[in-house]
Amino acid sequence: MDVTTIDLEQMGRAAKAAATVLSQLTTAQKNAGLLAMATALETHTETILAANHEDLKAAASLPAKFTDRLVLTAERIVDMAAGVRQVAALPDPTAQTDKAWVNHAGLNIAQKRVPLGVVGMIYEARPNVTVDAAALTFKSGNAVILRGGKEALHSNLALATVLQAALTAQGLPKDAIQLITDPKREVANQMMHLNGYIDVLIPRGGRGLIKAVVEQATVPVIETGAGNCHIYVDAYAQAQMAIDIVVNAKVQRPSVCNAAEKLLIHADVANAQLPLIAAALQAHGVELRGDERARAIVPNMQVATEEDWDTEYNDLIMAVKVVDSEEEAIAHINAHNTKHSEAIITDNYQNSQQFLQQVDAAVVYVNASTRFTDGFEFGFGAEIGISTQKLHARGPMGLAALTTIKYQVLGNGQVREG
Repeated sequence: MDVTTIDLEQMGRAAKAAATVLSQLTTAQKNAGLLAMATALETHTETILAANHEDLKAAASLPAKFTDRLVLTAERIVDMAAGVRQVAALPDPTAQTDKAWVNHAGLNIAQKRVPLGVVGMIYEARPNVTVDAAALTFKSGNAVILRGGKEALHSNLALATVLQAALTAQGLPKDAIQLITDPKREVANQMMHLNGYIDVLIPRGGRGLIKAVVEQATVPVIETGAGNCHIYVDAYAQAQMAIDIVVNAKVQRPSVCNAAEKLLIHADVANAQLPLIAAALQAHGVELRGDERARAIVPNMQVATEEDWDTEYNDLIMAVKVVDSEEEAIAHINAHNTKHSEAIITDNYQNSQQFLQQVDAAVVYVNASTRFTDGFEFGFGAEIGISTQKLHARGPMGLAALTTIKYQVLGNGQVREG
């Protein structure tokens, strides 16, 4: 069914009505809805997998880095359900008061967390986003309007239908979760201008999608970033630790935004450690592209171009640069990264602290893989996205990022004078 501007407005009105109901639910009611959604996902696994199979058939000619994000398995659906249950187990951000005080006039002022209202999501062919977004927005008291990539339409529709039915069975508004089924770009553009209905828009996907939403939307946007992530092997790095972390960050799931794309290595250890790291990466099929100094040490690397330093590959490709100092590494990272996730491998405390303080990114690691930048891994249950901007929210966004502040002020007749 095509979705017109009028239909989008109808969806917006339905979402706002649902958001009003959600904002009044108790934590127990929201948790019951979430647990029902988790059970429904597992109960309808075969239906969801059949729908995903239709999407995969249509995407058979697409590269593996794309279909890796698209494919669903029984195990991934179990993980989705576990994520929803973890969200249910988390504290309700809207059930708390951040702080309270009495001012000079005797007014009792409380700063409370309240839902944003209606959240819009525009994302690519990643069916897991449908479930993550639904769970997090529901727990935080928000309604959500979802617009996924056309390549995942069958999967997203199956997931949304299952989740809506679970809410209905609990006596909760199914319009808390709505899916736009028209894949046309014009509809996404209309969604970006649905002011008055959508309170915030969150894009998730590649750099092109995010850039388009940020530049075109009139609805407020939380920018989630592409991941041109770096690992810097310091002069004080343990060789085996460096191998393990670099391989994990690059190879475990190369198509995702927290996979490492660049390797920087200090000249003092490059001759000894770079051949070992390179061999371990190449054993996993990674294509290496090096600067002149890196290729002098590992001659079978391809030549890295200037474009490589700014590219998010989402593939088994990694660019390598030899640097003479930590300062040079930090300067290179800050010049080329996407403010997502950056890591240093070092046993030198001072160097680790310098890296933590001077690298400009949402998440900065010492002696750990960038693959941990994830809402589930951070204990958020799931994530609505990974924000690379600095206003409102940054890094993996969980429940708190989907709320705003309301001040509630109680008086007993005070008036202001002067």
